[in-house]
Amino acid sequence: MASASALAEPAASRLWRALARFLAALFYRRVEVVGLERVPPSGPLIVAANHQQGLMDGVLLAAALPRRLRPIAKAPLFRYPVIGQLARLSGAIPVHRRQDLGGGSVDNEAMFSAAWQALWRGEALLIFPEGMSQGEPALMPLRTGTARLLLGADREGGGRPATTLLPPTTLLPVGLMFHEPGTFRVGSALLLVGQAVSTGDLRALPAAESDYAVRQLTERLGGALGRLIVEAHDRHTLELVHAAEAIWREEMPDAAREGKDRAAWRQRAARAHRYLSEVEPARVAALRSRLERYVKDLELAGLTNRDLSQGYGAFAVLRYGLREGLALALGLPLALWGVVNHVVPYQATALAVRALKPEPDVLATYKVVVGLLLFPLGWALEGWIAWRLGGGTVLGAFLVSLLPTGFFALSWTERLDRVRREARGLLAVLVDRDLRGHLLGRRRAIMAEFQHLLRLVPEPVLEGTAR
Repeated sequence: MASASALAEPAASRLWRALARFLAALFYRRVEVVGLERVPPSGPLIVAANHQQGLMDGVLLAAALPRRLRPIAKAPLFRYPVIGQLARLSGAIPVHRRQDLGGGSVDNEAMFSAAWQALWRGEALLIFPEGMSQGEPALMPLRTGTARLLLGADREGGGRPATTLLPPTTLLPVGLMFHEPGTFRVGSALLLVGQAVSTGDLRALPAAESDYAVRQLTERLGGALGRLIVEAHDRHTLELVHAAEAIWREEMPDAAREGKDRAAWRQRAARAHRYLSEVEPARVAALRSRLERYVKDLELAGLTNRDLSQGYGAFAVLRYGLREGLALALGLPLALWGVVNHVVPYQATALAVRALKPEPDVLATYKVVVGLLLFPLGWALEGWIAWRLGGGTVLGAFLVSLLPTGFFALSWTERLDRVRREARGLLAVLVDRDLRGHLLGRRRAIMAEFQHLLRLVPEPVLEGTAR
């Protein structure tokens, strides 16, 4: 077995994982992980995930999984400011792609050698087999590099320590699913860790059949990843799947308690939509239209599905108003202090990202990377001003209060936004006494029609084992 010292995590990696956990918790409102028990605690491991949100995919996986992951990252990233430093901090291994070299021949011998050496030491690698990030809710055709990397780790003997007695490399698929991923403190992420992909029979094939083994393993990995994500026709359809899931959570709360159950429902809903769009196109179009109108009317009223379920009792409204109003009033001075401390870098980051006009799949990445650059610069400027105005005492107070007041201001403004929306919803219900009952009736009718349509879909299609 590899020695404990060989597997000791470098300080740079520990720093990277701590930073990743901080960034994931800061940017996303909620991050859920399902299937962590499937991650082997030791031994050579390749984590293969779909790629939808640029750098944030790697950040989430580094934050959520219990092992150090060394990413296989495209070589040009190492030349970028901030991103290049983060790549080195994570221990990333550069890979050259044909499109990065203008279409010429690619030599990745160094990449394979470094990756195999890492696996022979019992380390874990992270790879995105699609080869590029893209924001569409579908899995792109996989490259063969993951399969060649895994199968080659067992077949290559050069450089492998003679005393190494490691188990075969585990290939672990992970599905990443997002909702409003580019919106700060609104977006959420769900990571679904799948069962390890079977590789034993392909390892046993002779070297002469290596091409066949690579193709078969790539197909197996693609199937495994496809069963771990929500594949929809387009982003709007994916938004409707999320809207339908929100209805399902309220109509059947006992069935929607666990993250894995909600993920499974989204997957089944998307597969049902794809199938029924061919079999029952008129009914699917009608249901989509009803769902779209319902979501729009709910938003215009300032209501959520949870609001419809809970209702507005007089005593509950009074207690809520007193509690939230008192919390907002008492927290206002500290929140204003936090806003003053952070308003300059926050606005500068927003303006810079708006000027750069990133694609949706890298919007979160741009916000995080630009923020990592501009927030320290903004704090340095504000610290200098504090020192000029009040000397070391004021500067010390500024530095001590920087992070606590920032997080408090963030929490306070989120509470204010929620109270503002809920007050608008309450006003809408008070003005139109029939509104809640009307929306509830529409919601239940939508759910009943969806459940009826689901019964028309063969179970293998819903399970993802057949098209």
